[in-house]
Amino acid sequence: MSELNATLCSIIEEAGVNILTLTEGLEEDEFLSSRLTRAEVEHQVDVMAGILSELSTRTRSAMVELDWDGWAGVTRQLKLEGGDAALWFAVRSLVPATLMWLRVYRKNL
Repeated sequence: MSELNATLCSIIEEAGVNILTLTEGLEEDEFLSSRLTRAEVEHQVDVMAGILSELSTRTRSAMVELDWDGWAGVTRQLKLEGGDAALWFAVRSLVPATLMWLRVYRKNL
């Protein structure tokens, strides 16, 4: 798991915290109708997904609790028009779970 170093974990964590901060207290319809918030959250999700997608199979195997299929699906859906459901899934499910597990893994770096 050496390729996921403390620096990359920090970048992922910062993006995740930004996402949670930007979406705190928002309902799905409010979030999706907010052009600026939605755009920034999508950018932050792209940052997280980009780093996670570059990790090797070996590293992914060591981090089995992360939803790798979910991240791959979100990445695909965001490239298409109408990726709203995928973005909301990332905000409410993938990001919080990923942050939680990264804190566990980070202790082992």
